[in-house]
Amino acid sequence: MTDLSAFPITQRWPAAHPDHLQLYSTPTPNGVKVSIMLEEIGLPYEPHRIDIGRNETWTEPFLSLNPNGKIPAILDPDGPEGRPFGLFESGAILLYLAEKSGRFLPASAAGRMETIQWVMFQMAAIGPMFGQLGFFHKFAGREYEDKRPLKRYTDETIRLLGVLDGRLAKRAWLMGDDYTIADIATLGWVRNLIGFYGAGELVGWGRWPAVERWLAAGLARPAVVRGLEIPAAP
Repeated sequence: MTDLSAFPITQRWPAAHPDHLQLYSTPTPNGVKVSIMLEEIGLPYEPHRIDIGRNETWTEPFLSLNPNGKIPAILDPDGPEGRPFGLFESGAILLYLAEKSGRFLPASAAGRMETIQWVMFQMAAIGPMFGQLGFFHKFAGREYEDKRPLKRYTDETIRLLGVLDGRLAKRAWLMGDDYTIADIATLGWVRNLIGFYGAGELVGWGRWPAVERWLAAGLARPAVVRGLEIPAAP
């Protein structure tokens, strides 16, 4: 049996199956990237729900794996060279799992780099901008008298939706006919924008038919349906 005792996080969240990949997460747009990917590739894993409402990411055990104090993070008992390996940052984890499984990342050098380009687009633009819009539209920021921040992030979100719609206008998925980690990285954020954040009317959701079609296709995938609920609520 694999020994994960060298990782302090396993003392706080013990591994019932230490030979399985350990996922430390919450079903947020960043968290579900990894749970969806794991469901898609079928790699055995054990999810641990991290309660971000109780600031569990700022506890010493969690920080020992991710000093940035954010979900998701993973611990792979069968990492590079067969040694246990911890990793944080959702985009990095998607790349790691794609290379480990040989799935959802093109084999060609050009295709691989183009896919990574769209993952980076999500990490650098879609996530931060959509998240800020959510704060100023749904959460504490909505009480601010100064509405310029909300307008700033609304305008930028609309621009980014236009970029996505243009990319998807003649493609089934972000990379064409093949579903990749670029789609997995982005699906949860677009779903959150019009769902949890309730910003569909604000951004003119009906203006983006290609994005709407792509999102519906992604949400119809069985692995996506399952991954959106993992780790399950207690």
